[in-house]
Amino acid sequence: MIKTSKYQNFFNANWVFFRSVPTIKFLPLEGPPEIAFAGRSNVGKSSLINALVGQNSLAWTSNTPGRTQVLNFFIPDGYGDSVDSMPPLMLVDMPGYGFAEASKTKIHAWTKLVFDYLCGRSTLKRVYLLIDARHGIKKSDITVFDLLDKFAISYQLVLTKADKIKKGDREVLRDATLQTLSRKTAAYPQILITSSEKKEGLDDLRTAIALLL
Repeated sequence: MIKTSKYQNFFNANWVFFRSVPTIKFLPLEGPPEIAFAGRSNVGKSSLINALVGQNSLAWTSNTPGRTQVLNFFIPDGYGDSVDSMPPLMLVDMPGYGFAEASKTKIHAWTKLVFDYLCGRSTLKRVYLLIDARHGIKKSDITVFDLLDKFAISYQLVLTKADKIKKGDREVLRDATLQTLSRKTAAYPQILITSSEKKEGLDDLRTAIALLL
């Protein structure tokens, strides 16, 4: 419990934007543990990151699918990228996938960036894969599950926008989602249910992250 409380306190810090990474060569030095957030475009990644740290405009939100084309790194204020001032934790907002309006060239570039990061980052502790509770798992999500399973990259599903569906439907959705994950070797067998707007499930997510560190 002491360890968990220690890291949970970091979420109360003032978080700041650290770096945008358009290609792998711009990645920060490896060292601090990294927690990445992935999901389809408009699933609510930026909103969830903002709610997680209690800030309104840390991560950028947009109604335009595919606008986030880079890896965006966030850290607690007061740290840098030198060996002596590395942050205790980094949060990573990954480019959304499943964007129908993007060009094939852009999709290829984003896919390569995400693939290279996921498969080559030793400090990545877990990918939180966000699923819109209103729509459930889509084909594009399954493709990502399969990729993460293939390369043994730990991931956990987070149902977002849960306030948009009835409470009774949440358990049905959770059970159906767990059933889909039952044969996914790299998936953590617990589903988190959140609402950034209503601040629901955020403490559960903070605790889950703290236990990884």
